[in-house]
Amino acid sequence: MPPVPRWTLAGVLAVLVALVLTALPGETDVRVSGTLATGAAPSPALGEDVAYNVYLPARYDRSQARYPVLYLLHGRGDTMQAWTRVRTTLDDMIRTKRIPPVIAVMPDAPWSERGSWYVDSRYTGADLPGRPVETALTRDLVAHVDATYRTAPIRQARLVGGYSMGGAGALRFALAHQDLFGAAAVLSPAVYTPLPPSDSSARDYGAFGAGGTKFSDEVYRELNYPALLPALDPDLPVRLFVAVGDDEYANPDPADARHDLDFESAALYNAARRSPAISAQLRVLDGGHDWTVWTPAFEQAMAELGPGLSTTPPTGLPAPLHGTPGTDWAGGVAAHADGSLTLAYAASGPVGGQPHAGRLDAVVTRPGKWTRQLGTAADERLYGLAALPDGGVLAAGYTKGDLDGRHPGNAADDAFVVRLGADGAVRWITQFGAPDAADRLYGLTAAPDGGAYVAGYTKGALDGPNAGDKDAVVARLTAGGEVAWIRQYGGPGEDKATGIATAAATTAAATATAATARTDADADADADADADADATVYVVGSTGAAMPGTTALGGLDGWIAAYPADGTARKWAAAVGGGGDDRLNAVTVTTSGLAVATGASGGDALTVAHTSSGKRRWQHTLATSASDEGAAIAPLPGGEVLVAGHTRGRVGVPAGGADVLTLRLDGRGRQRAAGQLGTARDDAVDPFAEPNLYAAATASGQVAIAGLTYGAPEGGAALGNGDVFLTTSPG
Repeated sequence: MPPVPRWTLAGVLAVLVALVLTALPGETDVRVSGTLATGAAPSPALGEDVAYNVYLPARYDRSQARYPVLYLLHGRGDTMQAWTRVRTTLDDMIRTKRIPPVIAVMPDAPWSERGSWYVDSRYTGADLPGRPVETALTRDLVAHVDATYRTAPIRQARLVGGYSMGGAGALRFALAHQDLFGAAAVLSPAVYTPLPPSDSSARDYGAFGAGGTKFSDEVYRELNYPALLPALDPDLPVRLFVAVGDDEYANPDPADARHDLDFESAALYNAARRSPAISAQLRVLDGGHDWTVWTPAFEQAMAELGPGLSTTPPTGLPAPLHGTPGTDWAGGVAAHADGSLTLAYAASGPVGGQPHAGRLDAVVTRPGKWTRQLGTAADERLYGLAALPDGGVLAAGYTKGDLDGRHPGNAADDAFVVRLGADGAVRWITQFGAPDAADRLYGLTAAPDGGAYVAGYTKGALDGPNAGDKDAVVARLTAGGEVAWIRQYGGPGEDKATGIATAAATTAAATATAATARTDADADADADADADADATVYVVGSTGAAMPGTTALGGLDGWIAAYPADGTARKWAAAVGGGGDDRLNAVTVTTSGLAVATGASGGDALTVAHTSSGKRRWQHTLATSASDEGAAIAPLPGGEVLVAGHTRGRVGVPAGGADVLTLRLDGRGRQRAAGQLGTARDDAVDPFAEPNLYAAATASGQVAIAGLTYGAPEGGAALGNGDVFLTTSPG
């Protein structure tokens, strides 16, 4: 055989290299690159084209997908070529899945001798007349890009970045055009407050001029970020990443030291982080006003902001919200056999024509049917709602007043439980607690007879002496509202019970039927006495030290305990968590008989399952880069559960602030689905980052979720300073 020509070997090698470069996603050792091209966007505002470079991710031409877009602004005196150096950074970050594939648009800004500061100039001088650069780039260029490339024309899919003068432009674009941009990477921004130093080039090119004057103090103040911050819309949140070098140019005049860019960047960060519309990050890197800072700063900015870019808008909360123009708090949700839902919350004003007693009142409402408002001149809060077979509900919480009419002069927190009929009429209210000590209920489940099991804490002595600061409390109320028994459980630390469940309640919820003929309390108690005796009651909570039957794990611990239905000796107890702070917030019993509890461990959402004998069956942890927590849990058919909680990370598409987290687990604790929904502000948590969320399984196999929100729902408006949402998550 004759030797193979060298040119043939070269051709074979070229083909092999091409095959590697076009390997499919997921194959090992893939080395693919995006492409750079040039373009021109017609600009009616300028009366000329805007030239730009564009980075298209690898395989863009072989895909039908839509992509987020980065708009990258160069510094004064530079050109659109400057940003092309980040091509390899983008390639690497996309290939390693640190960020999604993106398009990057790098416009040229030649106007005003490349000193436009990216604003619409009002300078009309003959030497350097100003141009409407801001309008050209934010409207004409963005419209052209959306029409030319496969983008997603939503703010969640756009990031604007820049360095030096471009950093100032990126900051202005993000704050002045919240409808367009959801994030900004602001590197060594040439922003000065209240005015630029005397030697700043911001004064030289007419960007902040007016008429024949190249620089106007009034115009600069009007266009600068301190004037923009107060007008920002918190329902259009901006994620801001600010970076600066530690060796940036130092103004020689000590009077101008405040204008050194490291100082100005820190001032910008501290002002921005106080805006409810901005989540801000600040980085100080080793280096000066050049690419030794901007290259790593860009990578860090993309690592922070890139994963939040999405071509799909977030899932919002449905309208309408429930509550008043004042402060309101979620208090529970119950699902009935006929498909209707009942909602509970604390309201700071009248609801549905009901009288407002004062401060916070307890409200229970079946939307479209009836509303019942209960209160005193003091505070009432609800922390649980349970459906009854007769169509009525039980609700539990605490009062600082005389809610049941039998505690005159009460000024301490007292536990209370109320039973309402299917028509919303009050059947009974029971208030109880230690005199002159705080008692609160945080958990409720229905007993088979129409009575209740409740859980909370006491600072007093309800069942023997108090073991510490607070002791957990478990109690049983009869169908007639009498306290049948109370058990106090605690150690030397602060102990709280926050959730309670029984297998009987799960069965009753799944098979609930109308039983309006059985509303007499004595008849209910007699009918279900035997079933009650066989039930196990599961309680969960948190503790600051070891409790009887448990071993301290470190920090705050979660715990789960089992009691017999008659309240005699505790069956078993177990600590849950790790060496950090942990807590369990809610518990349910699955259709397969497991007690499954959810909460948080070390900032992650934790869900654990125990058998009736106390053996740990499985554990599931959901962890994002931010805080996650399970707050409520509902049983689904087949032994599955749906956990509802909150996350500040990314599970689905973030909406902003803390979002509602949903997590579906099968009977072995394996994750089947996860998602998030919410508003631009905090949802499912209160101002202290404590969960305020409830869930109930419906007869159709879905889960009703109710909670606190500080934002506006889709297609509606917020009512006030904290409202209550009601939504349904697919089972």
